[in-house]
Amino acid sequence: MPIESDLAELAPAMTVWRRDLHAHPELGFEEVRTAAFVARELRAAEIEVAEGIARTGVVGTVRGTRSGGGNRAIGLRADMDALAMTERTGAPYASTIPGRMHACGHDGHTAMLLGAARWLAAHRDRFGGTVYLIFQPAEESRGGAGAMLADGLFDRFPVDAVYGLHNLPGLPLGTIAVPKRAVLASSDTWQVTFRGRGVHGARPHLGTDATLAAAQFVTALHTIVSREVDPMESGVVSVGHLAAGDYEAPNVIPAEVLIRGTARALTAAVRDLLERRIAAIASGIAATHGVSAEPAYQRRLPPTVNHPAQAATMLRAAAATVGDEARDDHPPITAGEDFALMLEARPGAYAWLGTGEPAHPEGVHHNPHFDFNDAALATGAAFLCSIVEAELGA
Repeated sequence: MPIESDLAELAPAMTVWRRDLHAHPELGFEEVRTAAFVARELRAAEIEVAEGIARTGVVGTVRGTRSGGGNRAIGLRADMDALAMTERTGAPYASTIPGRMHACGHDGHTAMLLGAARWLAAHRDRFGGTVYLIFQPAEESRGGAGAMLADGLFDRFPVDAVYGLHNLPGLPLGTIAVPKRAVLASSDTWQVTFRGRGVHGARPHLGTDATLAAAQFVTALHTIVSREVDPMESGVVSVGHLAAGDYEAPNVIPAEVLIRGTARALTAAVRDLLERRIAAIASGIAATHGVSAEPAYQRRLPPTVNHPAQAATMLRAAAATVGDEARDDHPPITAGEDFALMLEARPGAYAWLGTGEPAHPEGVHHNPHFDFNDAALATGAAFLCSIVEAELGA
Protein backbone atom coordinates (compact mmCIF):
# COMPACT_ATOMS: atom_id res chain seq x y z
CA MET A 1 0.00 0.00 0.00
CA PRO A 2 1.36 3.49 -0.87
CA ILE A 3 2.66 5.56 2.00
CA GLU A 4 0.10 8.28 1.31
CA SER A 5 -2.82 5.88 1.80
CA ASP A 6 -1.46 4.70 5.14
CA LEU A 7 -0.85 8.24 6.34
CA ALA A 8 -4.31 9.33 5.20
CA GLU A 9 -5.68 6.68 7.55
CA LEU A 10 -3.52 8.13 10.31
CA ALA A 11 -4.69 11.70 9.63
CA PRO A 12 -7.50 11.63 12.23
CA ALA A 13 -5.05 10.51 14.93
CA MET A 14 -2.53 13.16 13.88
CA THR A 15 -5.26 15.79 14.02
CA VAL A 16 -6.12 14.75 17.59
CA TRP A 17 -2.45 14.91 18.56
CA ARG A 18 -1.95 18.28 16.89
CA ARG A 19 -4.97 19.87 18.52
CA ASP A 20 -4.06 18.50 21.93
CA LEU A 21 -0.57 19.98 21.58
CA HIS A 22 -2.06 23.23 20.30
CA ALA A 23 -4.24 23.53 23.40
CA HIS A 24 -1.25 23.03 25.70
CA PRO A 25 1.59 25.19 24.32
CA GLU A 26 4.91 25.42 26.12
CA LEU A 27 7.86 27.76 25.62
CA GLY A 28 11.39 26.64 24.79
CA PHE A 29 13.03 24.38 27.39
CA GLU A 30 9.66 24.24 29.20
CA GLU A 31 8.14 21.56 26.94
CA VAL A 32 7.69 19.09 29.80
CA ARG A 33 4.15 18.04 28.91
CA THR A 34 4.90 18.07 25.18
CA ALA A 35 8.01 15.92 25.58
CA ALA A 36 6.11 13.43 27.76
CA PHE A 37 3.34 13.33 25.14
CA VAL A 38 5.87 12.60 22.38
CA ALA A 39 7.68 9.94 24.41
CA ARG A 40 4.41 8.22 25.26
CA GLU A 41 3.28 8.04 21.62
CA LEU A 42 6.68 6.78 20.48
CA ARG A 43 6.66 4.02 23.08
CA ALA A 44 3.11 3.09 22.09
CA ALA A 45 4.53 2.42 18.61
CA GLU A 46 7.30 0.26 20.17
CA ILE A 47 10.02 2.77 19.34
CA GLU A 48 13.15 3.21 21.46
CA VAL A 49 13.04 6.55 23.27
CA ALA A 50 15.70 8.80 24.78
CA GLU A 51 14.48 11.75 26.84
CA GLY A 52 16.03 14.75 28.54
CA ILE A 53 18.37 15.76 25.71
CA ALA A 54 19.03 19.47 26.19
CA ARG A 55 16.52 19.28 29.07
CA THR A 56 13.32 18.61 27.12
CA GLY A 57 14.45 17.12 23.81
CA VAL A 58 13.35 13.63 22.77
CA VAL A 59 14.87 11.25 20.23
CA GLY A 60 13.19 8.10 18.96
CA THR A 61 15.16 5.35 17.21
CA VAL A 62 13.68 3.14 14.50
CA ARG A 63 15.86 0.45 12.94
CA GLY A 64 14.92 -0.92 9.55
CA THR A 65 15.16 -4.58 8.60
CA ARG A 66 15.49 -4.32 4.82
CA SER A 67 18.84 -5.31 3.35
CA GLY A 68 20.76 -2.60 1.56
CA GLY A 69 20.58 0.15 4.16
CA GLY A 70 23.75 -1.01 5.85
CA ASN A 71 24.92 1.09 8.74
CA ARG A 72 23.57 4.35 7.34
CA ALA A 73 21.47 6.55 9.56
CA ILE A 74 19.46 9.71 9.00
CA GLY A 75 17.70 12.17 11.28
CA LEU A 76 14.25 13.69 10.87
CA ARG A 77 13.74 16.78 13.01
CA ALA A 78 10.61 18.52 14.30
CA ASP A 79 10.49 21.49 16.67
CA MET A 80 8.09 21.44 19.65
CA ASP A 81 8.02 24.88 21.30
CA ALA A 82 5.40 27.61 21.25
CA LEU A 83 5.56 31.41 21.40
CA ALA A 84 4.84 33.97 24.11
CA MET A 85 1.66 35.28 22.48
CA THR A 86 -2.03 35.42 23.28
CA GLU A 87 -4.11 33.38 20.83
CA ARG A 88 -7.04 34.96 19.00
CA THR A 89 -8.15 32.15 16.69
CA GLY A 90 -11.29 31.30 18.63
CA ALA A 91 -10.72 27.63 17.78
CA PRO A 92 -12.34 25.06 20.10
CA TYR A 93 -8.85 23.69 20.75
CA ALA A 94 -7.29 27.14 21.32
CA SER A 95 -4.52 27.60 23.84
CA THR A 96 -5.51 26.97 27.43
CA ILE A 97 -2.36 28.71 28.69
CA PRO A 98 -2.61 32.52 28.93
CA GLY A 99 0.08 34.30 26.94
CA ARG A 100 1.21 31.13 25.17
CA MET A 101 0.29 29.81 21.75
CA HIS A 102 1.50 27.69 18.85
CA ALA A 103 1.78 30.56 16.39
CA CYS A 104 4.32 28.96 14.04
CA GLY A 105 2.94 25.44 13.53
CA HIS A 106 5.37 23.48 15.66
CA ASP A 107 2.38 21.54 16.97
CA GLY A 108 1.80 20.41 13.37
CA HIS A 109 5.48 19.54 12.89
CA THR A 110 5.43 17.38 16.02
CA ALA A 111 2.21 15.63 15.00
CA MET A 112 3.57 14.91 11.50
CA LEU A 113 6.78 13.39 12.82
CA LEU A 114 4.75 11.27 15.25
CA GLY A 115 2.65 10.08 12.32
CA ALA A 116 5.78 9.27 10.34
CA ALA A 117 7.17 7.46 13.40
CA ARG A 118 4.05 5.30 13.59
CA TRP A 119 4.36 4.35 9.90
CA LEU A 120 8.11 3.69 10.06
CA ALA A 121 7.74 1.47 13.11
CA ALA A 122 5.06 -0.56 11.33
CA HIS A 123 7.03 -0.82 8.06
CA ARG A 124 10.60 -1.51 9.10
CA ASP A 125 10.90 -3.84 6.12
CA ARG A 126 10.65 -0.85 3.76
CA PHE A 127 14.07 0.51 4.71
CA GLY A 128 17.45 -0.50 6.08
CA GLY A 129 19.72 1.36 8.47
CA THR A 130 18.47 3.63 11.24
CA VAL A 131 16.14 6.60 11.51
CA TYR A 132 16.49 8.99 14.43
CA LEU A 133 13.35 11.00 15.15
CA ILE A 134 14.56 14.28 16.65
CA PHE A 135 11.99 16.27 18.62
CA GLN A 136 13.78 19.53 19.34
CA PRO A 137 12.94 22.05 22.06
CA ALA A 138 13.38 25.80 21.95
CA GLU A 139 13.63 26.67 18.27
CA GLU A 140 12.13 30.12 18.85
CA SER A 141 15.26 32.11 19.70
CA ARG A 142 16.15 30.08 22.78
CA GLY A 143 18.92 27.97 21.29
CA GLY A 144 17.41 24.49 21.25
CA ALA A 145 19.36 23.10 18.31
CA GLY A 146 22.64 24.35 19.70
CA ALA A 147 21.79 22.95 23.09
CA MET A 148 21.00 19.51 21.63
CA LEU A 149 24.27 19.52 19.70
CA ALA A 150 26.18 20.58 22.83
CA ASP A 151 24.47 17.74 24.68
CA GLY A 152 25.98 15.27 22.20
CA LEU A 153 23.03 14.78 19.84
CA PHE A 154 25.06 13.56 16.88
CA ASP A 155 27.56 11.72 19.08
CA ARG A 156 24.81 9.67 20.70
CA PHE A 157 22.73 9.43 17.52
CA PRO A 158 25.22 9.62 14.63
CA VAL A 159 23.56 10.50 11.36
CA ASP A 160 24.84 10.64 7.81
CA ALA A 161 22.23 13.26 6.95
CA VAL A 162 19.54 15.28 8.73
CA TYR A 163 16.28 16.66 7.34
CA GLY A 164 13.83 19.33 8.46
CA LEU A 165 10.39 20.46 7.32
CA HIS A 166 8.38 23.62 8.01
CA ASN A 167 4.84 24.61 7.14
CA LEU A 168 4.35 27.64 4.89
CA PRO A 169 1.00 29.49 4.66
CA GLY A 170 0.42 30.88 1.20
CA LEU A 171 2.17 28.00 -0.53
CA PRO A 172 -0.63 25.91 -2.07
CA LEU A 173 -1.88 22.99 -0.02
CA GLY A 174 -0.33 19.77 -1.31
CA THR A 175 2.81 21.50 -2.53
CA ILE A 176 6.32 20.78 -1.26
CA ALA A 177 9.15 23.16 -2.14
CA VAL A 178 12.80 22.18 -1.74
CA PRO A 179 15.20 25.13 -2.17
CA LYS A 180 18.38 24.19 -4.01
CA ARG A 181 20.65 26.17 -1.68
CA ALA A 182 19.77 29.10 0.61
CA VAL A 183 16.51 28.62 2.49
CA LEU A 184 16.61 31.10 5.35
CA ALA A 185 18.87 33.92 6.45
CA SER A 186 21.36 34.32 9.24
CA SER A 187 19.83 35.89 12.34
CA ASP A 188 22.07 38.24 14.31
CA THR A 189 21.49 40.90 16.93
CA TRP A 190 23.41 44.18 17.12
CA GLN A 191 23.41 47.19 19.37
CA VAL A 192 25.13 50.56 19.55
CA THR A 193 25.37 52.77 22.62
CA PHE A 194 26.07 56.45 21.92
CA ARG A 195 27.43 58.43 24.87
CA GLY A 196 27.77 62.18 25.06
CA ARG A 197 27.41 64.87 27.72
CA GLY A 198 23.86 65.45 28.85
CA VAL A 199 22.66 68.99 29.19
CA HIS A 200 19.58 71.20 29.46
CA GLY A 201 17.74 71.27 26.15
CA ALA A 202 17.79 75.07 26.18
CA ARG A 203 21.61 75.17 26.22
CA PRO A 204 22.74 72.43 23.78
CA HIS A 205 26.08 74.14 23.15
CA LEU A 206 27.23 73.11 26.63
CA GLY A 207 26.88 69.39 25.93
CA THR A 208 27.57 66.83 23.25
CA ASP A 209 24.40 65.45 21.72
CA ALA A 210 24.26 61.64 21.60
CA THR A 211 20.66 61.82 20.37
CA LEU A 212 21.61 63.71 17.20
CA ALA A 213 24.36 61.18 16.49
CA ALA A 214 21.94 58.31 17.06
CA ALA A 215 19.34 59.84 14.75
CA GLN A 216 21.85 60.21 11.94
CA PHE A 217 23.09 56.69 12.58
CA VAL A 218 19.60 55.24 12.10
CA THR A 219 19.28 57.05 8.78
CA ALA A 220 22.76 56.07 7.59
CA LEU A 221 22.25 52.47 8.71
CA HIS A 222 19.76 51.87 5.94
CA THR A 223 22.27 52.78 3.24
CA ILE A 224 24.28 49.61 3.91
CA VAL A 225 21.94 47.28 2.04
CA SER A 226 20.86 49.78 -0.62
CA ARG A 227 24.37 51.00 -1.46
CA GLU A 228 26.90 48.40 -0.31
CA VAL A 229 25.27 45.01 -0.81
CA ASP A 230 25.33 43.61 -4.36
CA PRO A 231 21.80 44.08 -5.78
CA MET A 232 21.82 40.39 -6.70
CA GLU A 233 22.45 39.48 -3.05
CA SER A 234 20.20 40.02 -0.05
CA GLY A 235 20.53 41.62 3.35
CA VAL A 236 18.37 43.20 6.01
CA VAL A 237 19.27 45.65 8.76
CA SER A 238 16.42 46.81 11.00
CA VAL A 239 16.14 48.87 14.18
CA GLY A 240 13.91 47.22 16.76
CA HIS A 241 14.65 49.17 19.94
CA LEU A 242 15.67 52.72 20.75
CA ALA A 243 15.93 54.07 24.30
CA ALA A 244 17.02 57.50 25.51
CA GLY A 245 16.22 60.03 28.17
CA ASP A 246 13.33 60.20 30.61
CA TYR A 247 9.70 60.62 29.60
CA GLU A 248 9.22 63.10 32.44
CA ALA A 249 12.20 65.19 31.33
CA PRO A 250 11.67 66.22 27.70
CA ASN A 251 13.74 69.36 28.31
CA VAL A 252 16.91 67.36 28.93
CA ILE A 253 19.26 66.17 26.19
CA PRO A 254 20.21 62.68 27.39
CA ALA A 255 23.78 61.59 27.84
CA GLU A 256 23.20 58.11 26.44
CA VAL A 257 21.18 56.52 23.64
CA LEU A 258 20.85 52.78 23.11
CA ILE A 259 19.83 51.38 19.74
CA ARG A 260 19.29 47.67 19.10
CA GLY A 261 18.27 45.75 16.02
CA THR A 262 18.55 42.70 13.82
CA ALA A 263 20.71 41.88 10.81
CA ARG A 264 19.97 39.16 8.25
CA ALA A 265 21.97 37.75 5.34
CA LEU A 266 21.92 34.73 3.05
CA THR A 267 25.70 34.47 2.62
CA ALA A 268 28.72 34.66 4.90
CA ALA A 269 30.17 37.53 2.86
CA VAL A 270 27.11 39.75 3.28
CA ARG A 271 26.91 38.81 6.95
CA ASP A 272 30.52 39.94 7.44
CA LEU A 273 29.80 43.17 5.57
CA LEU A 274 26.79 44.00 7.76
CA GLU A 275 28.74 43.46 10.96
CA ARG A 276 31.69 45.52 9.76
CA ARG A 277 29.68 48.44 8.38
CA ILE A 278 27.31 48.81 11.34
CA ALA A 279 30.31 49.36 13.59
CA ALA A 280 32.11 51.64 11.14
CA ILE A 281 29.11 53.88 10.53
CA ALA A 282 28.44 54.19 14.26
CA SER A 283 32.04 55.12 15.00
CA GLY A 284 32.25 57.60 12.13
CA ILE A 285 29.07 59.44 13.07
CA ALA A 286 30.06 59.47 16.73
CA ALA A 287 33.40 61.08 15.86
CA THR A 288 31.65 63.70 13.75
CA HIS A 289 29.49 64.77 16.69
CA GLY A 290 32.11 64.52 19.43
CA VAL A 291 30.46 61.62 21.22
CA SER A 292 31.49 58.00 21.68
CA ALA A 293 29.94 54.88 20.18
CA GLU A 294 30.13 51.38 21.58
CA PRO A 295 28.96 48.88 18.94
CA ALA A 296 28.35 45.21 19.70
CA TYR A 297 27.36 42.46 17.27
CA GLN A 298 26.09 39.04 18.38
CA ARG A 299 26.16 36.24 15.82
CA ARG A 300 23.21 34.05 16.70
CA LEU A 301 22.34 31.77 13.78
CA PRO A 302 24.04 31.17 10.42
CA PRO A 303 22.04 31.02 7.18
CA THR A 304 20.06 27.83 6.59
CA VAL A 305 21.65 26.43 3.45
CA ASN A 306 20.70 23.10 1.89
CA HIS A 307 23.40 20.65 0.85
CA PRO A 308 22.91 19.82 -2.85
CA ALA A 309 22.89 16.01 -2.55
CA GLN A 310 20.38 16.01 0.30
CA ALA A 311 18.22 18.62 -1.42
CA ALA A 312 18.10 16.30 -4.43
CA THR A 313 17.06 13.42 -2.16
CA MET A 314 14.33 15.57 -0.63
CA LEU A 315 13.08 16.55 -4.07
CA ARG A 316 12.81 12.89 -5.11
CA ALA A 317 10.85 12.20 -1.93
CA ALA A 318 8.62 15.20 -2.60
CA ALA A 319 7.90 13.99 -6.13
CA ALA A 320 7.08 10.54 -4.78
CA THR A 321 4.64 12.18 -2.35
CA VAL A 322 2.93 14.96 -4.30
CA GLY A 323 3.95 14.34 -7.92
CA ASP A 324 3.95 17.48 -10.04
CA GLU A 325 3.32 19.62 -6.95
CA ALA A 326 6.96 19.11 -5.93
CA ARG A 327 8.94 22.26 -6.62
CA ASP A 328 12.69 22.28 -7.04
CA ASP A 329 13.21 25.74 -5.60
CA HIS A 330 11.71 28.53 -3.51
CA PRO A 331 12.87 32.11 -2.95
CA PRO A 332 14.89 32.48 0.25
CA ILE A 333 13.11 33.92 3.27
CA THR A 334 14.98 36.28 5.59
CA ALA A 335 13.67 34.75 8.79
CA GLY A 336 16.13 32.56 10.72
CA GLU A 337 16.07 28.92 11.83
CA ASP A 338 18.33 27.12 14.29
CA PHE A 339 18.16 23.99 12.13
CA ALA A 340 20.99 25.83 10.37
CA LEU A 341 23.28 24.64 13.17
CA MET A 342 22.41 21.03 12.45
CA LEU A 343 23.18 21.64 8.78
CA GLU A 344 26.58 22.98 9.78
CA ALA A 345 27.21 19.81 11.79
CA ARG A 346 25.91 17.31 9.22
CA PRO A 347 24.82 17.29 5.57
CA GLY A 348 21.11 17.79 5.16
CA ALA A 349 18.25 19.79 3.73
CA TYR A 350 15.13 21.71 4.69
CA ALA A 351 11.85 21.98 2.81
CA TRP A 352 8.60 23.94 2.84
CA LEU A 353 5.22 22.23 3.17
CA GLY A 354 2.38 24.19 1.63
CA THR A 355 -0.62 24.70 3.92
CA GLY A 356 -2.66 26.88 1.58
CA GLU A 357 -4.18 30.27 2.23
CA PRO A 358 -4.74 30.87 5.95
CA ALA A 359 -8.32 30.75 7.22
CA HIS A 360 -7.88 34.23 8.69
CA PRO A 361 -6.32 36.96 6.52
CA GLU A 362 -3.80 37.67 9.28
CA GLY A 363 -3.12 34.00 9.99
CA VAL A 364 0.56 33.92 9.10
CA HIS A 365 3.48 32.83 11.25
CA HIS A 366 3.89 34.60 14.60
CA ASN A 367 0.44 36.16 14.42
CA PRO A 368 -2.26 35.59 17.09
CA HIS A 369 -4.65 34.42 14.36
CA PHE A 370 -2.33 31.70 13.04
CA ASP A 371 -3.47 28.08 13.06
CA PHE A 372 -1.84 25.09 11.38
CA ASN A 373 -3.94 23.56 8.58
CA ASP A 374 -4.66 19.97 9.60
CA ALA A 375 -5.33 19.07 5.96
CA ALA A 376 -1.53 19.14 5.45
CA LEU A 377 -0.71 16.59 8.17
CA ALA A 378 -0.95 13.44 6.05
CA THR A 379 1.10 14.97 3.22
CA GLY A 380 3.84 16.13 5.57
CA ALA A 381 4.07 12.80 7.37
CA ALA A 382 4.10 10.87 4.08
CA PHE A 383 6.87 13.14 2.81
CA LEU A 384 9.00 12.39 5.88
CA CYS A 385 8.52 8.66 5.31
CA SER A 386 9.39 9.08 1.64
CA ILE A 387 12.67 10.74 2.63
CA VAL A 388 13.51 7.61 4.61
CA GLU A 389 12.73 5.40 1.62
CA ALA A 390 14.74 7.67 -0.69
CA GLU A 391 17.76 7.48 1.63
CA LEU A 392 17.51 3.99 3.12
CA GLY A 393 15.12 2.03 0.95
CA ALA A 394 17.59 0.72 -1.61
